[in-house]
Amino acid sequence: MKAVAPGAWLGLLGGGQLGRMFSMAAQSLGYRVVVVDPGSESPAGSVADDHLQADYLDESALGELARRCAAVTTEFENVPAEALRRLADHCTVSPGHHGVSVAQDRIREKRFLVEAGLGTAPFAVIETELDVEGVDPALLPGILKIARLGYDGKGQMSVSSREQVREAFCAMGSKPCVLEKRLALELEVSVVVARGFDGATATFPVAENRHANGILDVSIVPARIPESLAREARDRAVRVAEALDYRGVLCVEFFVVEGGRLVANEIAPRPHNSGHYTIDACFTSQFEQQARVMCSQPLGDTALHCPVVMVNLLGDLWQQGEPDWSLVLRHPRAKLHLYGKREARPGRKMGHYTVMAPTVDEALATALGIQSSLVAAARRAA
Repeated sequence: MKAVAPGAWLGLLGGGQLGRMFSMAAQSLGYRVVVVDPGSESPAGSVADDHLQADYLDESALGELARRCAAVTTEFENVPAEALRRLADHCTVSPGHHGVSVAQDRIREKRFLVEAGLGTAPFAVIETELDVEGVDPALLPGILKIARLGYDGKGQMSVSSREQVREAFCAMGSKPCVLEKRLALELEVSVVVARGFDGATATFPVAENRHANGILDVSIVPARIPESLAREARDRAVRVAEALDYRGVLCVEFFVVEGGRLVANEIAPRPHNSGHYTIDACFTSQFEQQARVMCSQPLGDTALHCPVVMVNLLGDLWQQGEPDWSLVLRHPRAKLHLYGKREARPGRKMGHYTVMAPTVDEALATALGIQSSLVAAARRAA
């Protein structure tokens, strides 16, 4: 494909923080960005060159993107895949609707991962009450996850008996679900991979992730795992991209279970929260890489400058007013990123910060120290 030169318009479906960071990266390369998002205010819409306030399937908005843009991408996986399919008839779309539609449905996603030869947690598809009756006791205790529109721990319930599976299935509106066996985890890791239209691939360093209440809390890079396991994780991420015939940036999340074995968990067809460290700590960020792919430009170097730790900032910190950001900025190797969201709610991602240091241990100690000081300040204010 012919490269799209800077100065061209790029379209973005979705107005969240991922779109905000993509817009900034694309603009730094000289591209102009138009965002389609139904909200009147959004993190991406506030920094993009233009904002079309419309639904993602709005004919007029899609027509405007098709007319104006050389390429279009998405910033969250729940954008209707149909919108991407329609746009593909008129301009370059990255990622394509197929990869997005697979990742949008946990049932399709699990089956795809199995077919691609990646190990997953034992699972069963639950679509009816009869499926509940046939649940294999070996899958319990487990986690029942709604097949569509679940994220950040939403649409998931822990279950330890068939009766609890039935109750959880009803609580989720009797919609299709996946029941996964709960595994004993050593840790969780993720890999962000990019694949271009020419088939070239590049993976970012493996991130070690800690979650709190189902939401990513801290990412540690490089992950504290053997190099052989990190190489295997990166190779498997590439395998996923190739099996999907994916063109763009995506993240593959893995569990590390007993014996240092990798188990594929989920696919995110977009840049990922656990890849935000790339903005400050890599030669090329995941967002710049996204723009490079959709414009058929060469992939950038993904090497790490130095060890780094990223910490999410949730709306809980804002409940007594704006946090004291000097607690972050007084550290010369800390970088603060706020997303410009007007309303802070508990559990809502409002920003993040990264800390870089000569060693992982130093970066982690500083990052956790900052986190403790922010939480303590919020409690004092209450």
